[in-house]
Amino acid sequence: MKKGIPISIEDGFKKVKFLDNRAPESSDEDKKDAFANLSEYRDGAIFIAHSAGNTEWERHSKGDEIVFVLEGETNLILLVQGEEKLNNLKVDELLVVPQNIWHRFETPKGAKVLTVTPLPTDHSIEYPKDA
Repeated sequence: MKKGIPISIEDGFKKVKFLDNRAPESSDEDKKDAFANLSEYRDGAIFIAHSAGNTEWERHSKGDEIVFVLEGETNLILLVQGEEKLNNLKVDELLVVPQNIWHRFETPKGAKVLTVTPLPTDHSIEYPKDA
């Protein structure tokens, strides 16, 4: 996780285990092996993940998040002014999630994703009331 040296994404994924049937109610313990922190970056980090299923809602109050699909595909749903905006992302596509926008993933078949994520992250299993 040192800055200024090359980081192998492939080596990072060797440490990650595929999480099938991810759900909003999945515990941190259930999810811990499906993610890896590749490096600190600004006020957050660069993460990789390998999973299938659906996530809880999340948002980032300190900045935009970059989501890049490395393998598979996912639906990244943004909650904009109370309306869900579905974005289907395939291999080699990315989306910049604007700061403070609630979002979640629906990944039926599985995907490998790299994110550049500002911290902290707010989470909500329930539909966000302040969207």
